[in-house]
Amino acid sequence: MKSIFVSLFFSIAVFQLMAQSPVDAEKNLIAKSINLPAPNKPIANYITSVRVGNLLFLSGHGSCGVPSAVDTGRLGKTLTIEQGYQAARNVGLCMLATLKNAVGDLNKVKRIVRVFGMVKCTEDFTDQPKVMNGFSDLMVEVFGENGKHVRAAVGMQALPNNISVEVEMTVELKD
Repeated sequence: MKSIFVSLFFSIAVFQLMAQSPVDAEKNLIAKSINLPAPNKPIANYITSVRVGNLLFLSGHGSCGVPSAVDTGRLGKTLTIEQGYQAARNVGLCMLATLKNAVGDLNKVKRIVRVFGMVKCTEDFTDQPKVMNGFSDLMVEVFGENGKHVRAAVGMQALPNNISVEVEMTVELKD
């Protein structure tokens, strides 16, 4: 009986160590050939991020860098779910660029906390979560389990500059 408890304790300890093993986000970018664009500059009277304690709030972003055909348009009319997924991923790349610019190194991120995704779509389009998976999947690709977050994915009638996807994000930083 004692050996069962020792074995169980050892298994739990190993699992906890594996779950807590640090992910090197910067190395993940290189290993996965993920290139970040230059971060966008604000187009109005706001800033792209605000730090409060260990939380960093990132303002709403569209994509940045070289525009692609999926970065503008309306889901359910001119864009497919797959194109929306890519648009959300493009926004994720832009947010990572802003995040890196704000903190200097993505390894300073403890976890992605909250994501609010807005998808410009037709009135009858209901696959906003499938579109936003493009963003969420990228965060997990870069940060591992620490990239998993709470999320809202909503449809919008209009977004600035005809963009197809806009995302806000809250990040917890390491001490």
